[in-house]
This record gives sequence, C-alpha cells and structure tokens, in this order.
Amino acid sequence: MIQGESILIRPVITEKTSRLAQQNQYVFAIHPDANKIQVAEAVSKIFKVKVLRVRTMNSAGKRKRRGQHWVHRSAVKRAYVTLAKGQQLDPSALK
Repeated sequence: MIQGESILIRPVITEKTSRLAQQNQYVFAIHPDANKIQVAEAVSKIFKVKVLRVRTMNSAGKRKRRGQHWVHRSAVKRAYVTLAKGQQLDPSALK
C-alpha cells in the first residue's frame, strides 16, 4: 500500500493547468497504483484543503524519434483535483 507523500510525485505545471487553477482544479503526476481516495486524502493532508472531486487519467508512453534512434517517453498517471470554493493551494510547495 502506498503511503502519504509518495502518492503525489510532482505537480504538472503547464499553460492548461494554470488556467485550470483559476477554477480550483490542480493537476498532479501520481503513483501508478494510487486510487482516487488515496489521492484525495494525500492532498487534504499535505495542503490542508477540502477536496471535492478527483479524476485520474493514464497516459501511455509514446514512441518518438531522436535523430536516427527511436526512444520511448515514460507513461504517467495524472490526477485532476477539484477543491472547494475559496480554497487554494500552491503546487510548487510539493517540490
């Protein structure tokens, strides 16, 4: 069983996630075996906020070219966490 801080690997900070943060939604790369309940508990415990909803998504690694060679990007599991109104968090605090 996965415990606490090892569930959340890192925040995903992109243009899209910055726009989602304005709607109280934050995105984290999570452990591949973590479920929604574990993610909600970890975010609540670490950031001291109320979590309304968690959506998870698996992204498969893609095959890409690097010059003459083929390489694989890593697969990643992400969690979209929605917070209660008036709640905010600083995802860079997780680093």
